[in-house]
Amino acid sequence: MTATLSPSPSTGHDESAATAADDYSLQRVPPEARYGWFSVAMQRFGMLSALAQFMLAASIGIGLSFWDAMLAITIGSVVLEALTILVGIAGQREGLSTSPLARWSGFGTGGSAIVGVVMALSLVGWFAIQNAVFAEGLHRIAPAIPLWALCILGGLIVTGIVVFGFNAMNWVAWVAVPAFLGLCLWAIYSELSNHTLGELLSSGPSGTPISMGAATTMVAGGFIVGAIFTPDMSRFNRTPMDVIKQTIVGVTFGEYFVGVVGVLLAHALKVSVPADAGVIVGIIQSTSGVMGVLVLALSIIKVNDWNLYPSSLGIVNAVHVLTGRHINRGIVAAGLGVLGSVLSAIGMAEHITPFLLELGVLCPPIAAILIADYFVCRSWRGELDASRASGALPATAPRWVPAGLVAWVVGWLAGRWASANPQLLDGWLVPALTSVLVAFVVHVALGRLGLARGVGIHETH
Repeated sequence: MTATLSPSPSTGHDESAATAADDYSLQRVPPEARYGWFSVAMQRFGMLSALAQFMLAASIGIGLSFWDAMLAITIGSVVLEALTILVGIAGQREGLSTSPLARWSGFGTGGSAIVGVVMALSLVGWFAIQNAVFAEGLHRIAPAIPLWALCILGGLIVTGIVVFGFNAMNWVAWVAVPAFLGLCLWAIYSELSNHTLGELLSSGPSGTPISMGAATTMVAGGFIVGAIFTPDMSRFNRTPMDVIKQTIVGVTFGEYFVGVVGVLLAHALKVSVPADAGVIVGIIQSTSGVMGVLVLALSIIKVNDWNLYPSSLGIVNAVHVLTGRHINRGIVAAGLGVLGSVLSAIGMAEHITPFLLELGVLCPPIAAILIADYFVCRSWRGELDASRASGALPATAPRWVPAGLVAWVVGWLAGRWASANPQLLDGWLVPALTSVLVAFVVHVALGRLGLARGVGIHETH
């Protein structure tokens, strides 16, 4: 069986414009369509400057002193940066998003379709949950508007942005990120000004102590799925150094800004149990009227557009592999956005959380396998390098890659085992990182046995 793996090269202005409008969902992003590193860094930082991140930081502050919390955030951030940079450089070099890149980097065409579907299911679910948080916050401010209507409204706003693609999301980031930071600083100033800095820096944990390993797990695990779809973003970077700069600025500044504020607020408010960490969000939302609405809206938009955008790319790739048809990314984004909005409107978001947490354990090995195959096994690097100069894609791709699929399953099982044994190694057995390391080692080992090149060949027509 043969199947077309990439759309035919553009032959006219209209076709080129259509490809650009589709955000090059199944093609390499050409040099002229790429952005400066700081523009992309704003998008990365926007993914981390969210109210949910403040809650995570507050939860760490409950169980650790300020300086121990900073150490946990540092360790977690370094791990995230290493994964993000390596996967991001692969995406930048090839100009490909995660799912198409996976065809030649450890999964094959069939495996890349599974990757796209798994990521889409996970991210659309989180889109629905974040959208419900958005609607509930607005409902407290405007109780006269039905909750379901606010769910639909919020979801459609984000969907509209994503339909127009990366460029529209970039413009939103330039507005949303600085505004959100300014509003957050203004909202929390009054609370922190009631305490001396020395008092907050020297205070111990305000609740039940947690281990450094557990805190590091919270930091790394809280954003590791974001590392996996980094190629969806980094394919718009111009150089590998741009990927490094955007990651260091976006991840480090994002984690530390949110982390410092969240931990300090937890200590200032003497939050003692994780269930009360939401009070931190209450402080940040404490501004009244229009300002409060802006704080809430801006905090959701830059997280949720990056839940929906990679979902659309993953489904486009899956449909293309399974049917040979290239459906428009914007249409897919619209459909997924409506689905996520409806899920939140009918109250299904909270019921799918256990399913999403399971997917969260399933996702991290994807990054490990991409890195292992692209940088170590280099199974299809020759074909990728040869085709890159012309802007085309390799003429063939493997249908399935046994090494990648086995490594994925073993990494997932290792992550589940680590989740079931949190007491081991004094809490340093981080489930997400355990799954990443195990999947990496297994894929490289199987690659040495000749199982990473793949079986079955799809040819491009």
